[in-house]
Amino acid sequence: MIAFPGWRPAHVLALLLLWPVPWAAPAVAHERANPLSQGGHWAQINGHRLYYQVRGSGPVLLLLHGGGSSGGQSFERQLDLFAKAHEIIAPDQVGQGLTPDIPGPLSYTNMLGDTIALLRHLKIRSVDVMGFSDGGILALMLAAAEPQRVRRLVVSGVNVAPEGLNAADLQEMRGEPPVKVARNIGDKLRELWLHSPTPAELNMSVLAHIEQPVLLMSGDHDAVTLEHTLEIYKALPNSELYVLPGTSHDTFGGRPEWVNPIAAAFLARSD
Repeated sequence: MIAFPGWRPAHVLALLLLWPVPWAAPAVAHERANPLSQGGHWAQINGHRLYYQVRGSGPVLLLLHGGGSSGGQSFERQLDLFAKAHEIIAPDQVGQGLTPDIPGPLSYTNMLGDTIALLRHLKIRSVDVMGFSDGGILALMLAAAEPQRVRRLVVSGVNVAPEGLNAADLQEMRGEPPVKVARNIGDKLRELWLHSPTPAELNMSVLAHIEQPVLLMSGDHDAVTLEHTLEIYKALPNSELYVLPGTSHDTFGGRPEWVNPIAAAFLARSD
């Protein structure tokens, strides 16, 4: 295991002065729990149904899953442990997990809007956030958009542009036939990864305004290049880098014996 702890002075400028929030004041209504999953609930978010799990008690920990997965799948090897010290909120994004798909392409901006709407509905004012892959991108966007709500972040396998992905994987996606109308969630995810995050959603300048402590993790054989991960680490003013040797993109699922104690200790720190 290679850990690079570090602290750098944070920028003072508040990003809310720069970041438009078109998803403000969404309408949300609570529905009955889903009996098929422990702690499962449904909410009506921004005109569509969204599934989320609630588990444990304590300070709130928001779990944001990877693309094509769910909160229960991406963090299967974290849920029981972290629920001992946290109240876990784990939403399934549109078209993923138990949340139904809706017309139109997938968008990090729309997923962020749904996440913020859910937090407002649940009246959650302060959260720690753990995000994997797409969920890590959303975690950084959430910290930038609503800095007063986010305390600490643990993110793994994140990129701020498609070019941050491994060149071979990116070329393989680009070589597939273009999808004019996405036929399924797999097509939508491919289009999302080929074109997002956009510069308007996330970039190095945005990262420079994230003042919250961030534990940035990566496998040394991650889908995101190590060079890109280092750029993200350098851009974040208050970050720690944890590179896991002999590890692919799936750090949470593949290396829980390394990830869990490091992440738990990081989240347990006081500001």
